[in-house]
Amino acid sequence: MLSLRLPGRLRIGRGAAAAAGAVRFERRRSMRAAPSRAAHSIDHALLWVVGALLLLGLVMVYSASIALPDSNRFSSYSSTFFLVRHGFALAVGGVAALAAFSVPVARLHESAKWLFLLGLVLLVVVLIPGIGKEVYGARRWLSLYVLNLQPSELMKLFVVLYAADFTVRKQDSMQSVRKGFLPMGAAVALVGLLLLLEPDLGAFIVIAAVAMGLLFLGGVNGRLFASLVVIAATTFSLLIWLSPWRRERIFAYLDPFDAANALGKGYQLSHSLIAFGRGELFGVGLGASVEKLHYLPEAHTDFLLAVIGEELGLVGVLTVVVLFFWFTRRAFEIGRQSIKLERTFAGLVAKGIGLWIGVQAFINMGVNTGLLPTKGLTLPLMSYGGSGILVNCVAVAILLRVDWENRKLMRGLA
Repeated sequence: MLSLRLPGRLRIGRGAAAAAGAVRFERRRSMRAAPSRAAHSIDHALLWVVGALLLLGLVMVYSASIALPDSNRFSSYSSTFFLVRHGFALAVGGVAALAAFSVPVARLHESAKWLFLLGLVLLVVVLIPGIGKEVYGARRWLSLYVLNLQPSELMKLFVVLYAADFTVRKQDSMQSVRKGFLPMGAAVALVGLLLLLEPDLGAFIVIAAVAMGLLFLGGVNGRLFASLVVIAATTFSLLIWLSPWRRERIFAYLDPFDAANALGKGYQLSHSLIAFGRGELFGVGLGASVEKLHYLPEAHTDFLLAVIGEELGLVGVLTVVVLFFWFTRRAFEIGRQSIKLERTFAGLVAKGIGLWIGVQAFINMGVNTGLLPTKGLTLPLMSYGGSGILVNCVAVAILLRVDWENRKLMRGLA
């Protein structure tokens, strides 16, 4: 009997061991597969488009700024100074983006009001003499030694979050002027007042456009929205007309090659148009721009697209336009998908980020090509500027987080 039972027990023991080994193997395989599934749940196409814009921006910032040390103002800088600074901003932006991606959208929803208040405090602090850093007569930066922080750039993101939160909270009152419009209008007006004191009209235009766009997407009454557009257009027209130097820019924009404008308020625009004309279809070649040799001011910031047009031609400019169009369209698709999943706040945030990047890119391109009056706005994700790159990277991370949570929900995961 012993000889008969022993083999049986041995067979049972081997079976149990085999089963336990199989369980352990499946567990290890599932653990190895988890990162793969997580990786597949991220929008790789969006990452590639953003990466292409960031890398092209890095190359073009270096090309546009390489000759700046030849001028008296930047004579103490090396030829790679702006390249290194821009690369550092990209690195900081990447770390900040990873941190932002780890924050659930629900947590952003809870913090939206507090972040908006933080933005207001920073806009006040930057106006204090001795604290705010003044450049070209504008006080817009806070020195952090390793990086100059521009509160207006942070405010663009904070307004997206606050406007989305406001729209969700006031969903039942969006048809009311007193409850649906006045509180948001007062908040944007306060932000605008602080920005005009810097002054930074360009940031105010972008913030107002984003806030109004989110109110429209949130279901505000059509007639009320039309009234808002008229009020906003009238306000900005008055701001321009009552400011002599802004008014001169408008007249210079209408005829930049006039003898009185070409060497005055129309100087930047005239040389930007010359750069596009020199580039023709395929450009004069990377690094071969003439306009960046101290003819076109701010070539590495506000007028980076003009350098792209001169060196890479119409093909390079159209590539940038298509990439920004794709990004904006994808942001709206993610937002629409979120709303279908009854995640209204997340959907409005995604659409708000698309509006912000799309509107700012459109204005910058319009200024560079002479379609819009000259205004100091950088090209998102591309132009030189630490705060702009940092906040843009965080915004992209939030957009990716919204899409990632959408995919989890569609797979039935909490």
